[in-house]
Amino acid sequence: MANKRKKIKKGNTIQLIIGLLIIIVINIISAYIYTRLDLTSEKRYTLSKATKGFIKKIDDVVLFKVYLDGDFPAGFKKLKAETKEMLDEFRAYNNNIEYKFINPSEGADKTKTKGLYKQLIDKGLEPTNLQVKTNDGSSQQIIFPGAVVSYKGKDLPLQLLISQKGTPPEQVLNNSIQGLEYNIANVIRKLITKEKPKIGYVIGNGELDLMRVADLVTTLSDFYSTDTVKINHKINALNERFITKQGFHKKYDAIIIAKPEIPFDEKDKFLIDQYIMHGGKVIWLISPVVASLDSLMNSPQTLAFSRRLNLDDMFFNYGIRMNNDLLLDINSLPIPVVTGQIGDQPQISFMPCYYFPVITPTSDNPIVKNLNAIKCEFPSSIDTVGNNTNLKKTVLLATSKYSRKINAPASISLEIMQHKPNIKSFNKSNIPLAILVEGIFTSNFKDRVPSEIAEDKASFDYKEVSPNTSMIFIADGDIAKNQLHRTQGYPLPLGYDQYTNQYFGNKDLMLNCVDYLCDESGLIAVRSRELKLRMLDKTKIEKYKLSIQLINVVLPILLILVFGIILNFFRKRKYD
Repeated sequence: MANKRKKIKKGNTIQLIIGLLIIIVINIISAYIYTRLDLTSEKRYTLSKATKGFIKKIDDVVLFKVYLDGDFPAGFKKLKAETKEMLDEFRAYNNNIEYKFINPSEGADKTKTKGLYKQLIDKGLEPTNLQVKTNDGSSQQIIFPGAVVSYKGKDLPLQLLISQKGTPPEQVLNNSIQGLEYNIANVIRKLITKEKPKIGYVIGNGELDLMRVADLVTTLSDFYSTDTVKINHKINALNERFITKQGFHKKYDAIIIAKPEIPFDEKDKFLIDQYIMHGGKVIWLISPVVASLDSLMNSPQTLAFSRRLNLDDMFFNYGIRMNNDLLLDINSLPIPVVTGQIGDQPQISFMPCYYFPVITPTSDNPIVKNLNAIKCEFPSSIDTVGNNTNLKKTVLLATSKYSRKINAPASISLEIMQHKPNIKSFNKSNIPLAILVEGIFTSNFKDRVPSEIAEDKASFDYKEVSPNTSMIFIADGDIAKNQLHRTQGYPLPLGYDQYTNQYFGNKDLMLNCVDYLCDESGLIAVRSRELKLRMLDKTKIEKYKLSIQLINVVLPILLILVFGIILNFFRKRKYD
């Protein structure tokens, strides 16, 4: 019996030593080879190839100061946990990723707290005002669901909570978690990119002045090299000749043409066309109809008429037609309207203006997926035309199911807002107003070089067909326009409406458009990933509350007890 026990003891010791050796070897191997298994159906915890590529390029510390610490509701705790898990996943591929969670409201000194709040807002983080339940009722709590990311002395904001007007809180939370990989990887990409892509803002044809696009240009300059460009018949305005290469090459990765009011002549159109034929990318922000809120506020009614820009033939050739009409939508932005007078003071009321649709993106395209609602001003409709099979057309923005069109010229007035809308007249749905066109374009000037350029044709690298490129057409030039402070006149953030104190997704839309056109890494495709929202059924939880508690609390204990009894029984039987 004693010999048997010695053999068993010896065998157990050998097994223990072998087990320890295996663990040590596995740990040594894992120090050099990183791998993990993602068993989720949608590969929730697997980073994309594009993301891993950016992570490997990090050569210095990237510090994430995440201001999402403190006593939060369960939803924000989940966002915090998912953020930490995602940063750990990034860190697994590069130890230069560092992070710390900070509670900006911590501390008794209210002056310092307010100072920190101001610093975070100045850095670009948007605060969220929470209604928190307490023993005494409820209280307001300001939180900053975002991070400030630092790299080599440069800081960029990272918004973790993706606001979406009219979306249930659970869905907003899921969409925010869904966008973590892209948002974190994108801010890293912008920090570590040494040579910024070049963006040209075209002027010279009555486009939005720089005060009206100040926030867009300022925001773009954090990530891109921005420049204003006036074409004015200059051959090298958009394309330039390199000494080491033959022919012309695009000077800018993308150009923005925002709400021109003066018609383009044939020579400037030709130069834009040839920029596209050399692979250039364009964001067209066009208002086909002349209509102004200022004119409407100063008189009972005003006339909306077609704006002739001499671009119809180009757009038609590129597969697009912008229509001379105005879109009206029940889902619209309230504007201040004078509804009476008391003494010398006008009485202002906010009434929905159907000419100012609020568009909720529904497309799965990464440019607009999970984007907040977009504020529009007098938009028009867009149709796709032509039979060019080399072009792919994707609707990015469309009206709600309660909308309609009026053709220009038309008389418009604020009187429509003073009556309850007739739903039967808003009988159109999903009318496109923004379209992405991708593929191989044919020159609008094929076989017909303008006489104005004929003398320069010998030195100009004329092309009739473009390489694979893309353009975005938006039939509302004001989408990129920021408001000016109504008393002091300084530019406000793009997408912020000072009258309703609401933030809309216009800035994110414009940034996504530029990112999509200029980012050749494929990172923006990560925004198309969809994580399934697995919500608990609250009705069943209430109905089967006791059963659920017993299964989750009592049953595991019983299983352990039963397993222990059975194991003890067999041990006694074996050794007695």
